[in-house]
Parts: sequence; structure tokens; C-alpha cells
Amino acid sequence: MNNEVVPSGDLSFFARLVGIEENTTLGFYLLYAIIVILSIVVYRLGFAKKLPILKNAVIYIMLIIGCFPLTFFGIGLPVAEGLVAAAVVLIIYKVRLKQSKKNENEAG
Repeated sequence: MNNEVVPSGDLSFFARLVGIEENTTLGFYLLYAIIVILSIVVYRLGFAKKLPILKNAVIYIMLIIGCFPLTFFGIGLPVAEGLVAAAVVLIIYKVRLKQSKKNENEAG
């Protein structure tokens, strides 16, 4: 009998990258860490506001807890890949916004 939890053809890119089919536990934790880091990056780029430390801590704790179920979905679905795409779009937006403000200040 095959001991694979998920057939390797059904894995997302990042799940395959961390080797979740060879070592399920380590692969899961690595995928979880990737999803948490990418979620924090996307939050900081797109949604973060200046908040008191306690409120910031609550937001990050809830973000870390919320990434746990996302990791289960991320084994077979492109969750981490979607977070990478969101981060790239937000980085492009921030760069363009900074260039636009710089050009506006030079002109006016």
C-alpha cells in the first residue's frame, strides 16, 4: 500500500518545493512558515496602518492563527502562489505610487 498522504500530482508548487510528500511533518511546517511570511508581507504592503503595539500584536497573532487552515488548503491549492502574486502586484503598486508622488513633487 502507498503511504503518501497526497499524491504528488495533486500538490501545489510550494508543497512540492518543501518536500511535503517525503517528510509530511517538516514539509507542513515549512509550508506554514512560507504562508505566514507571505501573508505578513501582503498585509504590510497593502493593509497595514500605524497602530499601537498591542493592537499590532493582536493582528499578527490572528494572522498567524488564520494561516494554519490556509496551510491545509495550500497543500493542494495554490495559496502560497496567490500570496506571491498579491505581493508582486502590491510591490509594483507601491513603486508606481512612489514614482508618481516623486514626479508630482518635481512638477509642482
